[in-house]
Amino acid sequence: MAKNSAKDIEVKAFATHHVITQPNPLRKVLRRVEEKDMDDPVARAEQALAGLSGEFKNWMAIEVQRLSAAWAAVQQDGFTKALRDELFHAAHDIKGDAATFGFPSAAGIAESLCRVIEHAPDLSKVPAELFTHHINAILAIVHDNTRLDSISVSAELSRRLRKVADDYLAHVNRDRPEHLEVILAPSIAPAE
Repeated sequence: MAKNSAKDIEVKAFATHHVITQPNPLRKVLRRVEEKDMDDPVARAEQALAGLSGEFKNWMAIEVQRLSAAWAAVQQDGFTKALRDELFHAAHDIKGDAATFGFPSAAGIAESLCRVIEHAPDLSKVPAELFTHHINAILAIVHDNTRLDSISVSAELSRRLRKVADDYLAHVNRDRPEHLEVILAPSIAPAE
């Protein structure tokens, strides 16, 4: 881009200050497009997403498999830092991807699982059933999401697991008020 010359720069002097205004160099490179030729990036993105939607179930199955493998490793070797992180990241990825991939109830359950992993003071003392129920619920939602009645069942399952997880976390964190505020906050996962 060409540099502005001194004559292009406008200086207004006031009693206490000066205001320096230079011309907008982008005006020279701006190109006007007729309305009939306008590109709609949102429409293009939606079209691309629709083209990929056939792959969503496969991608979600891969994420669920990763979560199951992480939980199996935890059951075998216990909660090492690496296994804790892998279980958390697998659940967190499902939380983020599930609504986009068409499994919004799985997002809520994955968020609840993330909260347990993040806020339980000692993961080795968390009942294994709490983890197992979350993971099995996500598996069921992803594998059985083709029936219409499964949507209401999965939404109810999501609500109940969140309640059980919140009750557990409130109990084990009763002496840690900094965690209680976060635990008792409403869900940020997309609702159905």
